[in-house]
Amino acid sequence: MGIRICKIFLVTSVAIYCTLVAFNNVTDYGSNCQFVEHVLAMDTTFPGNHGMWRAIATPWVHDAAYLLIIALECGIGGCAWLGATRLWWVRADPIQFNATKAVANYALVLGLALWFVGFIAIGGEWFLMWQSHVWNGVEAAFRIVVYFAIAMTLLNIPDR
Repeated sequence: MGIRICKIFLVTSVAIYCTLVAFNNVTDYGSNCQFVEHVLAMDTTFPGNHGMWRAIATPWVHDAAYLLIIALECGIGGCAWLGATRLWWVRADPIQFNATKAVANYALVLGLALWFVGFIAIGGEWFLMWQSHVWNGVEAAFRIVVYFAIAMTLLNIPDR
């Protein structure tokens, strides 16, 4: 049962992380929204790059994108809390534990979608965030993606 406790801890750590990230984004909306604004506006990318036609300088789009990010963080955190709680209640039974991993997996997949697709693929490559020395979140997103992927891999090792 010890390994199941470890798996529950991994899912709980994702819940804690996403809760704190969402909390920070809500309570310090202006500071963190600047990140989204600069990435979408592409105003700190390499001068003269040929991708500037992709830039979005519309403030309501920045707010909508940021609110979507916050909503996803809340959803990921909520799914992770629910998933960890469900796993906790069936931790003594390996068959039920294996059958109860779905919600925790949803949290982890949503996290991979947000930080890999949202930040690394769309932010990093489409909006060329990697070119910015100030507003580059690719490395931070990569660390989060690696943690989520490891947690998901370990969670899904069948329990006996």
